[in-house]
Amino acid sequence: MSHRKFEAPRHGNLGFLPKKRTKHHFGRIRSFPKDDPTSPPHLTAFRCYKAGMTHVVRGVDRPGALMHKREVVDAVTILETPPMVVVGVVGYVETPRGLRTLTTVFAEHLSEEFKRRCYKNWYKSKKKAYTKYAQKYTTDGGKEIEHELNRISKFCSVVRVIAHSQVKKLNLRLKKAHIMEIQINGGADAKSKVDFAKSLFEKEVTVDSVFAKDENVDVIGVTKGKGFEGVTTRWGVSRLPRKTHRGLRKVACIGSWHPARVSTTVPRAGQNGYFHRTELNKKVYRIGKKGDAASCRTAADLTEKGITPMGGFPHYGEINEDWIMLKGCCVGVKKRALILRKSSMKHSSRKQLESIDIKFIDTSSKLGHGRFQTAEEKAKFLGPLASKQK
Repeated sequence: MSHRKFEAPRHGNLGFLPKKRTKHHFGRIRSFPKDDPTSPPHLTAFRCYKAGMTHVVRGVDRPGALMHKREVVDAVTILETPPMVVVGVVGYVETPRGLRTLTTVFAEHLSEEFKRRCYKNWYKSKKKAYTKYAQKYTTDGGKEIEHELNRISKFCSVVRVIAHSQVKKLNLRLKKAHIMEIQINGGADAKSKVDFAKSLFEKEVTVDSVFAKDENVDVIGVTKGKGFEGVTTRWGVSRLPRKTHRGLRKVACIGSWHPARVSTTVPRAGQNGYFHRTELNKKVYRIGKKGDAASCRTAADLTEKGITPMGGFPHYGEINEDWIMLKGCCVGVKKRALILRKSSMKHSSRKQLESIDIKFIDTSSKLGHGRFQTAEEKAKFLGPLASKQK
């Protein structure tokens, strides 16, 4: 019987197999938070786009903690969140095999960026999507639409809205909207959910109507792709001794003679990154509004400045829409479409319930060692420049 010289836990988690490129490029909500009939109807998720990172200085308010009443520096991620538009509602019936779609009702007027997503080639198409469907609102005074909405109210237990992002408001060179279903939680019955959904038809939904400051949210998205990588990077196995023949960033033994197959639990080289992941409990530090030139002003730092750093976010640019600031990092590269979802947990720890008091938000250049927080500060320091005198 074989034995190993040293005991050691295995390298790498098998819970994430197969490690292959995801099919869900814009994230997918696999489960929504549990419904609470006592609360008023509300949406549970929102689409956002990763802009970049910066850091903030904040005061800690956690009695008993070592850092209580002291200042700490936190890394934060800035996500741009242009308002979403609700264009439909879907009703689901519970069956022994899970949820089944009963019916879908769309709004009368749908934007071009929504319709673009229905076509492979918008330029060559006849652009006729939903033109016949829109006539249902005018024939018989919209009786068929009301009938379908009543069916959802009567039979369905889960109601979700169909909403799309407004990518044309961002400088991402995209024209097709990202469409997603967002579950409606709260409300005494399905009718109140349907009425809430219908009231949102063709209207913009802002991020501050879904999330609030100091809330904990989950981030769903696709990680940064790394391509084909070896076992040391991909699984974290130990390197072999320096004198090893034919390379040392390898797995020494990939299994016994019999069974005469390589087991699925043995680390192998292959695709790393571009995986679909859900990260739990990211704290919302601040939500900024479009057009607010002083969105980064704090009680301790009265400088009037927006969230965009000097020279813009690298590989992203300027933020001109609403934005949300989360503690720590988020999955994916810049410009990636992510999903924010309400947390499915009941939070009780003081760390999660702590109220955040931001003292300072850094807006110096992220390309190099930024010295100045604003253009005015830079001009004041450098004095009159020859290039500006022309």
